[in-house]
Amino acid sequence: MIDKLIIDESYELVENSKIVMVGTNGENGYPNIKSMMRLKHDGLKKFWLSTNTSTKRVDMLKKDNKTCLYFVDDNKFAGLMLVGTIEILQDNESKEMLWSDGCEIYYPLGVYDPDYTVLCFKTEWCNYYRHLKNVTFGINDID
Repeated sequence: MIDKLIIDESYELVENSKIVMVGTNGENGYPNIKSMMRLKHDGLKKFWLSTNTSTKRVDMLKKDNKTCLYFVDDNKFAGLMLVGTIEILQDNESKEMLWSDGCEIYYPLGVYDPDYTVLCFKTEWCNYYRHLKNVTFGINDID
């Protein structure tokens, strides 16, 4: 059984983070990290992000969708890594769900811009670090 404090602190870390680091598997097996805005999430289980369809990140994800998300609180010296997979979504419902005023800066053709892609990350397991402890737990261990 996972300590409730670890789960609560993990949720708090995600809620307080506006930026998430996204790790993907790049060419020749080298890791790639990119910071992205944390737009929408369902607890620790699912996260929705957006990016340009034309980016190399989308090309990488088409070849290998194994991914991790990393959240950090540098004041508390805490970090949460979520490991899972990303699905590339192009449907209008997903695009409308994330769209907000100001997105036109990145997607000038609006919500249905073909260069606007939604990424849906699904967590398989988590690793939380704080209080000089490193705790790994499965997504099914919480609820």
